[in-house]
Formats: sequence, C-alpha cells, structure tokens
Amino acid sequence: MKRRLLVTVSGMIFWASLAQADNSMPFPLTPPSIDAASWVLMDATTGQILTSGNPDEERNPASLTKLMTGYVVDRAIDQHKITRDDVVTVGKDAWAAGNPVFKGSSLMFLKPGDKVTVRDLSRGVIIDSGNDACVALADYVAGSQQNFVTMMNSYVQKLGLTHTHFETVHGLDAPGQHTTARDLAVLSRAIISGEPDFYAMYSEKTLTWNGITQNNRNGLLWDNNLHVDGLKTGHTETAGFNIIASNIIGQHRLIAVIMGGKSSKGREDQARKLLIWGQNNFDTVQLFHAGKKIGTENVWYGNPHQVDVGTIQDIYLSLPRGEVQNVKAKYVIDRKDLEAPLKANEQVGEIQVMDKDKQLASYPLYALTAVNKAGIVTRIEDYLKQKL
Repeated sequence: MKRRLLVTVSGMIFWASLAQADNSMPFPLTPPSIDAASWVLMDATTGQILTSGNPDEERNPASLTKLMTGYVVDRAIDQHKITRDDVVTVGKDAWAAGNPVFKGSSLMFLKPGDKVTVRDLSRGVIIDSGNDACVALADYVAGSQQNFVTMMNSYVQKLGLTHTHFETVHGLDAPGQHTTARDLAVLSRAIISGEPDFYAMYSEKTLTWNGITQNNRNGLLWDNNLHVDGLKTGHTETAGFNIIASNIIGQHRLIAVIMGGKSSKGREDQARKLLIWGQNNFDTVQLFHAGKKIGTENVWYGNPHQVDVGTIQDIYLSLPRGEVQNVKAKYVIDRKDLEAPLKANEQVGEIQVMDKDKQLASYPLYALTAVNKAGIVTRIEDYLKQKL
C-alpha cells in the first residue's frame, strides 16, 4: 500500500469522527444548558450533530408529524403524480365538525365540498398546522389516510429514521406513534434540501383562508436577528412543547430540534440558545472538491501511464472556529501497484485525516479518469521494468 501526504487540513476533521456521539465535545466548547426532554443541534450542510441531549429518546412528535406529511406531498409533486395547482375537493372526513378527534385542535377550517389547490392545502398544513388540511391532502395523494400513513412510513425507511413510526397524518396522539430529536433533524434536513419553493412555505408568517387569518406558531420567524426561515412547532399534553427551527447566516445553516419543552415561549428560548451558540462557534468548510485532483499516480500497463486521483463528491465539515490546526490528510492506495485497465470513478484507496499518528476520519479515493490498457510494446516494457 502506498501513502501520499496531501495537505494540512486542520483539527476540523476530529469533529467528523465524533459527529454521532451524544454531547461528545472534542474541543473545549461548552454548549448551552437546555431545558427540555431532548434536543439536537445539527449542521444542515454536513448532517453533523454539534450538540445534543437524549437525541434518540422516542417521544410523541405531535404536529411535527406534519413535516413528514409535507415531505410526502413534495415527493409526489417531484414524481409528477400531482402538481401544486391541482384542485382538491375536500371530503367529509376532513371536516372538523364531523370529526370529533379534531375538537379543539389546529385547523385550516375547511368545509366539505371546498375546492382548494394542493399549494394552499400545503400552506394550511405548514402555517396553520391544519389537521383538516392534512386529511384532505392524504385522501388526494393516496386515496385514504391509512394509505398515506403507509407512504409516510416508507419514507421513514428510505431516510433511515431508525426510531420513528407514524400512525396518523396529522400528529394527534396515537398509540405506537413516536420519533426522536435526531430523526426529526434528519427529516428537516431532507425537507430543506428539497424544492426551494416548497421549503419557502415554512417561512410564511400568516395565512388567511375563508376570512380567517392565523399566524404561524413558530414565533422565531419574527426574530429579525436570528434569521429563522422554518420549520414547525407541535404540542399535545403528552408530547409537551416541540419546535424545529432552522436559521441561515451567510451560507451557514443550522437545525435546532427541541422536544418536550416546558411552554410555547420556553421551546423558542431553548431553540434560540442552540442556534446562537452554533452560529457563534462553528463554521462549515469545504475540504475536498468533487472531481478535483488531489494527487497523481503511476498506472502500469496503461495508456496513459498516469491517473489523477481525488473525490467524486464535495466533502464539507463543520468545525469550531479557531481549531484549524495541526491535522494533515494523506491518501492510501489500496493495492501494491495500480494496473490498467482502470474505470473512471473506480475506488483505488482512501483519504485519511490524521492528528499526528492517530487517524480521525477517512473518505474514499477514486481514479478520476479511465485508463485503458496500453499496446503490447508498452506492456512488455512495463513488465520488464517491474521485474528489474
């Protein structure tokens, strides 16, 4: 195996190796004290958990369930099964007056026979937290609430949400329905990286429908210094007060999840603390660029005789400010010699990030271009060189 020194890339990578650890702090940073049952602060670009408390504790999601409802609708739009301009005829099962389970809950105040676009129903789900809008969308997209719940749980599997299961389309209490702060952060990250115009709905502060104006329950949207543009709140007696808030300053986006807060204001205060701490103490940097050469290797029996190696995707890392020091990267070829033929994007080794003699993280190393077998004369010459 061959090793090549690349560049000094700093202590930043040490964080990557500990990204899944609960409150593991490889640097002398003290996270804020959070008054809630569980919480997570995630870097949205990298998916790293910057700090957390009980991140995998299974809890009642309440109306945070509606994040998955919206995600399923957005995927149906992406797959051209529906469009945002489709007009939905509201059925009786979405009518609060005919559905006792909705008594006293959040509503868009739909009536049977109302004709509403998918876009406006989605706004009703996101801004009003309308349980009736959830049912209307579920019926339209999947034919029934139960079919839609099946779709929700299918996306749970696809997103790797290992501690999440849904039983309803709206989040009202139901046996067997649960999720975690970590899973909700992952789901929120997927929503943010989806269609920009769909995510933009999460920043809307008010919605007027049928003459009724309601404010978004995410009070952090009104904090002009915090730059929050989503996502959602939730509350039931058993869940406590939940909130997911995402803010972006420059290109640095964070996601804060609070579950089991003590009050509506309390959940906002705790999320604010996480976001301010994260924005003040971390930056997201790009370590490697997709397709950019980080080294060149000899290829025996090849035409050409050399190949550029590097990564095939951009690699980012969130790191504490001021900790960019002393860590080096090298790459390791995973065989004694590279020999033709090589395919473009064939893995040939790994990039290792080191702190002195300790490996902190690793990434796949690829041949960036194909190398064909050389002609017979060149192959004979290379054979003789290898035997000398």
